[in-house]
Amino acid sequence: MLRRLLRAKDRIDAASEEDWPVERLANVSGISEAHFARSFKAAFGVPPHRYLLTRRIERAKALLRDTHAPIIEIAFQTGWNSLGTFGRVFRDVTGESPSELRAREQANVHQLDQIPHCFVSAAYRPNLKIAVSEKRRQEAGVRLFRQHRPQADVSRPKIPRCSSPARVFQTSTCSAIESASSTSMPR
Repeated sequence: MLRRLLRAKDRIDAASEEDWPVERLANVSGISEAHFARSFKAAFGVPPHRYLLTRRIERAKALLRDTHAPIIEIAFQTGWNSLGTFGRVFRDVTGESPSELRAREQANVHQLDQIPHCFVSAAYRPNLKIAVSEKRRQEAGVRLFRQHRPQADVSRPKIPRCSSPARVFQTSTCSAIESASSTSMPR
């Protein structure tokens, strides 16, 4: 089963600019749509659509950082049909607009040439563990359905847990990149 899910994930990675509805991914995997969606989330920690968003935003960030292409061209290259949707989702996920990210990234002198590309990609990968719309609601301070729920037991301290090996890898690569970029390396 994992091999089938990896086949679909590889297709998304290879062509993240294409439309990948669940039915198309399920056909690639050779399983039903509902089973595919449940299995994909169980295996990789995020639903297929959120994984696709992660890849598109990651690619857009790289293009904004490394090229001088117009933002609208980058939006279309990464699979967005509308500049407005691209800008809104990009801001929701990263916390800044594409032009703000480009200005900040190009103003900083990077020594990313000495770091393997796979580590840089992992460090810049957006964290989409919650839906974009839920993140938007949380930032606005609107808590839907919270007023009717019973209060949680506050006597137990909450211990943060790392649920997936991918998150451990991402955390370790981020700290490795930060330590590598903080030391001055000769060019």
